[in-house]
Amino acid sequence: MNRDKIELKPTVVFARWISWIGHPLVFISLSVGIIISLRLANRAGLALSLTLFATVILPMALLLFRGFRTGRWSDPDVSNRAERVRFYPPAISISTVAVIVLLLLRGPAFALRGAAVTLFLLMMAALINFRMKLSLHALFAFYSAIILFVVNPIAGAAAFMLALLVFWSRLYLKRHDLSEMLVGAVLGLLGGLVTSW
Repeated sequence: MNRDKIELKPTVVFARWISWIGHPLVFISLSVGIIISLRLANRAGLALSLTLFATVILPMALLLFRGFRTGRWSDPDVSNRAERVRFYPPAISISTVAVIVLLLLRGPAFALRGAAVTLFLLMMAALINFRMKLSLHALFAFYSAIILFVVNPIAGAAAFMLALLVFWSRLYLKRHDLSEMLVGAVLGLLGGLVTSW
């Protein structure tokens, strides 16, 4: 029995690492950085990166960190469905501010479309949360992967492989059941198709 536990441990560690890399904030940040570097010149790309960092990434990171630290949710993933009821309103507000700022600054069309679709996805996830706790890891992993694939097939293929590993890791770690993973993945794929259209 001890031997089985020793053999399983590396798999658990690997799954946890994949789950961490696949955290929506990490996956989205990496994907946005790649897309901006491929689509925009250095100065414009830097301006957009700073805008997105200030309006989305930093506020969302603070929301997750403070919520976890103050006990509003029990883990940084906000894995408890009841706790997500408190998470979605501020997350949607942050996303709304990002869309408004991009509109006011006349940001690139692809960035504005991506921000608007991200806002819509968060709103859909909040509504679905009344019935089930869909996987935000799967949603944003597949959402990012399909956009990356359109921008750069090699980066997109790598992102798809990582998204599949994220899907596996969340199931393996029992953070979600299969239906919650599938709903998140399908919603992410649809959102990615709309953004890339």
